[in-house]
Amino acid sequence: MGSDSQHIVMLPFMAHGHLIPFLALARQIRRRTGFTVTIANTPFNIQHLRSTMNSSSSSSPPEPSICLVELPFSVSDHGLPANTENSENLPLDLIGKFFAASTSLRNPVHGLLSDIVAKEGKPPLCVISDIFFGWADEVAKSVGTVNLSFSTGGAYGSLAYISLWLNLPQRKADSDEFHVPGFPDSYRFHITQLHQFLRNADGTDSWSKFMQTQISLSLQSFGFLCNTTEEIEPLALELLRKYIKLPVWSIGPLLPPDVLNGSSLSGSGSGSSITIQRAGKKPGISTERCLEWLDLQSPVSVLYISFGSQNCITLSQMIEMAIGLEESTKPFIWVIRPPVGFDRKAEFKAQWLPEGFEERINSRKQGLLVRNWAPQLEILSHKSIGAFLSHCGWNSVLESLSQGVPIIGWPLAAEQAYNSKMLVEEMGVSVELTRGLQSTITWKEVKEVVDLVMEPKGKGDHMRKKALEISMLMRKSVKEEGEEIGSSVKALDDLVNILLSKRQENKPIA
Repeated sequence: MGSDSQHIVMLPFMAHGHLIPFLALARQIRRRTGFTVTIANTPFNIQHLRSTMNSSSSSSPPEPSICLVELPFSVSDHGLPANTENSENLPLDLIGKFFAASTSLRNPVHGLLSDIVAKEGKPPLCVISDIFFGWADEVAKSVGTVNLSFSTGGAYGSLAYISLWLNLPQRKADSDEFHVPGFPDSYRFHITQLHQFLRNADGTDSWSKFMQTQISLSLQSFGFLCNTTEEIEPLALELLRKYIKLPVWSIGPLLPPDVLNGSSLSGSGSGSSITIQRAGKKPGISTERCLEWLDLQSPVSVLYISFGSQNCITLSQMIEMAIGLEESTKPFIWVIRPPVGFDRKAEFKAQWLPEGFEERINSRKQGLLVRNWAPQLEILSHKSIGAFLSHCGWNSVLESLSQGVPIIGWPLAAEQAYNSKMLVEEMGVSVELTRGLQSTITWKEVKEVVDLVMEPKGKGDHMRKKALEISMLMRKSVKEEGEEIGSSVKALDDLVNILLSKRQENKPIA
């Protein structure tokens, strides 16, 4: 496609799980169309994205540049502590205030779009905004363009999240199980799958007011983008389209190119292509050290454990997990952070684990503890990995399935429990260990589930075969060349053609 001086502006929410797919989509649009792409966000998050792009280009072929624009945002104006422009550094009791503060970006975004109109003589081709930025639809229309709402999750999780907040069906249920509008009548959700903010919501609380307002506004947009593909979520995409009554373009999975092109990520020279996942992070271990340890393990024998960029479990859960892992005797890599209730930035303390735990697993070469951050994609792509114990955040789900790795689910927040439900019931690639921070988990339960999934035969083997099938479908969906262009590439091309056609007709598309 010719660039024809078109401009697209992107507005991600201020969280790593949102910045990652937004940047991946920006790169995809830039590579596919040559359009100018601008990502706007708060200064801290723009610096994070800039370091990402600089580090990934150091040993990779140069990529067409993406414009990064800082939007003014003062945390102190909203009663937030310093250095909290990203949800990762916030305690749970301040998350609601942080979401509410994000609406203050509306005026700076309007100023940015107006400046583009003044400079270029026309509005951007479109704005692509996070689903939590419903206000962006009105702002886009005010300057003569359209807004596309982008859900960085999958279709199933997005539908559940949208419908639960808009309908609060748990308030009308007479039991712990209930139907969620938009899903078939036979589908039942459980109260324990709802995060405490949603579980306690009644429509008058601050969380309800924010979510219902922003989601409703986002559903008035020109269309909806979803980080999934037709091949892996056909039913969920059908249900989502029917429920939100908007065109839905499935343009995922938004992963770095090397993840799905069949090349090894854990071999030499692969790190630069996936630094998008870790920019701005201080790894708790070098990639080389991690891969050296994995090379010593048998194929499909290692359990990888991580709860994402901003989740952790309670102290009692951590201790039971450690005992269960040790008793299983299975090799593992565990990304550990301070448990809930402790300073997230503090050094990890030995007393948060059973006495002598790390020394024992080191001496037996059973386990590797990684403080704070690990090279996740390199780990998941290694031949020794047999399963991933995960919080079921959508980015982690896509990374795991892209490598044919099945999942042990422990959802903690957001739409993670809905992702976990789909992975178990629809895809057959996961078993759920437990959910949430309130659950009481025993080491025996940990050992039982780990043994079940890591065994080379039976259910574990069946899950691995299913995950491998999904991996192949994901690779097919993003194929850009040859006789068969992938469905996700076609979806992006279709979206761009529709936007260009509307503009060429000189008709208002807002």
